[in-house]
Amino acid sequence: MHLETPKKTVNKSSKEVFDFLNDIKNFETLMPDNISKFEVLNEERFLFALKGMPEIVLQKKEQTPYSQIVLGAASDKLPFSLTADIVEINDSESEVVLSFEGQFNAMMAMMVKSPITNFIGTLSQNLSKI
Repeated sequence: MHLETPKKTVNKSSKEVFDFLNDIKNFETLMPDNISKFEVLNEERFLFALKGMPEIVLQKKEQTPYSQIVLGAASDKLPFSLTADIVEINDSESEVVLSFEGQFNAMMAMMVKSPITNFIGTLSQNLSKI
């Protein structure tokens, strides 16, 4: 299952956006209002939970300075990744696209598509807070 947000223009350079997203504690700023738990586990990993949903642990998987950060599920039970692609427009503006890639059976995909679409949409909208 592949989901992607529309491009979001952020009034920061690609380096500033990358540095913000590379510091995982900053993801708390991007989380939706219905977050019930956020905990930094170490420099590479954090746990979060939304009301009515199970806890999810995300960890940094890959990074390409100033252009991409890939987070992935720490558990193999539900393998997925969340990728931020950053494109610099000029010294003070960047475009960010968040994409979600998950390997789910058809039933699970049907159940999680709407909540995940809303979740990554909120993360994208909240990028304006940085």
